[in-house]
Amino acid sequence: MIHIGIVGDHDPAQETHVATEDALGHAAVDLGLGVEPAWVATDEVGDPPDELVAFDGLLIAPGSPYRDPEGALRAIEHARTRDVPLLATCAGMQHVVVELARHVLGVADAHHAEYEPEGATPVVTPLACSLAGRTQEVEVRPGTRAAAAYGTASAAERYACRFGPDPAVVGELARAGVVVSGTDAEGAPQILELPDRRFFVATLFVPQLRSTLVHPHPLVSAFVAAAAEGARGDDEGTSEPTVVVRRASG
Repeated sequence: MIHIGIVGDHDPAQETHVATEDALGHAAVDLGLGVEPAWVATDEVGDPPDELVAFDGLLIAPGSPYRDPEGALRAIEHARTRDVPLLATCAGMQHVVVELARHVLGVADAHHAEYEPEGATPVVTPLACSLAGRTQEVEVRPGTRAAAAYGTASAAERYACRFGPDPAVVGELARAGVVVSGTDAEGAPQILELPDRRFFVATLFVPQLRSTLVHPHPLVSAFVAAAAEGARGDDEGTSEPTVVVRRASG
């Protein structure tokens, strides 16, 4: 059984959260694996995040503002520093940019503009035009982890965001080794990845929204496959393609 932690504040009425659970199920069937996702609320991620150690992979879910953005940042740092496979989408990608700005670029007060802390440096800012509810083409950079998953040069993806990473900060991250593996038609970053990790991919769009049982989303399947490579398994030893979802309390 593959254990996936979904870090986010679960809302059963939110389309992106339902789609996240469904997409992991599609990947399980696609790969012939047993997958057990469990929601972990952002305000339940400790310091250190010991409750995340049991997971084979972490998915940083859409849906901000988070109840505790620092909890989400601790989860991202945990995945990055311990090489735990990570997929971060929409708000998840935005918080990846904050975490990388703080700990890779050394911008200690890097923050997300949605939270508007006084005196902080915003590295995620409002988009000039909201992408919430829109679908647009994403160009995929050859030779990247994203390209290997997609197998195509571009893909139409659905969005749910009103914020995006500051292009100048992404430029600095790229010089520090972060790969921009997907862009929109204007060249704005839509997919970021760390090539020296087993799987560390962040998307401004929500790939879960385009996943179906017949056509599982390739990024979600690639993420689950990476988690499976290092999975500790469990006493049951099952390889049945099933999904059992556990939700955080509260």
